[in-house]
Amino acid sequence: MSTKGRSTQRLDKVLSNLGYGSRAELKKLAKAGMIAVNGTIVKDPAKHVDPYHDRIEFDGEVIQYREYVYIMLHKPPGVISATEDLRDRTVLDLLEPAYLVFEPFPVGRLDKDTEGLLLLTNDGKLAHELLSPRKHVPKTYQAVVEGKVDEADRLAFAEGVTLDDGYHTLPAELVINSTEHRDDDVTVSRITLTIHEGKFHQVKRMFEAVDKKVIYLKRISMGDLQLDDQLELGAYRELTPEELAVIGRST
Repeated sequence: MSTKGRSTQRLDKVLSNLGYGSRAELKKLAKAGMIAVNGTIVKDPAKHVDPYHDRIEFDGEVIQYREYVYIMLHKPPGVISATEDLRDRTVLDLLEPAYLVFEPFPVGRLDKDTEGLLLLTNDGKLAHELLSPRKHVPKTYQAVVEGKVDEADRLAFAEGVTLDDGYHTLPAELVINSTEHRDDDVTVSRITLTIHEGKFHQVKRMFEAVDKKVIYLKRISMGDLQLDDQLELGAYRELTPEELAVIGRST
């Protein structure tokens, strides 16, 4: 992350934000000589430091400070896009404790039964930029649809369709990849759809508007950020420097 314009912070705040303990715990650890800054033992954890330039050591280990985390998750079905839930597993339940200290949250949501790209971060400004209705950030999905998706549907989506609540969607780009007949004599179509807004259950409701049903849905991109096809369901990793640049963040 760029450090332009950043000020110093209390040492205990820096360490507690990284999960090294509460301020009360860090006060005891500092008095025990466990914390050093630029090679000098610091026994007052209220001391102000520059976490990006000062060398901070905890029990002999040099810490790497960062304010934000950016995580790409291949969300599996059955997990909800929330920070907590009383009944179901959430996407945060998939993360290691080392990431939870940053208090990340999902940027937008995917339905419980939908899989694919989900960005987790604690960068509220980025989340706003990606989710703002005024930005019209494109989101691309792959889907399996029950029924034959045809040229009439493609043209309808290109004009926008009217949902069940009367809302008329923005134009969307529908690509029909294949149509096949299953052994149970049901026709299904494999499609790719790019939408430019994020209404509740939008992809499913758009196909319902043309009398068809989505039976499988996967998000593969959000803006210019593409799902890593090497990430298995439920797997995650931090964004690469190149991907950070794509979403307007730098290392």
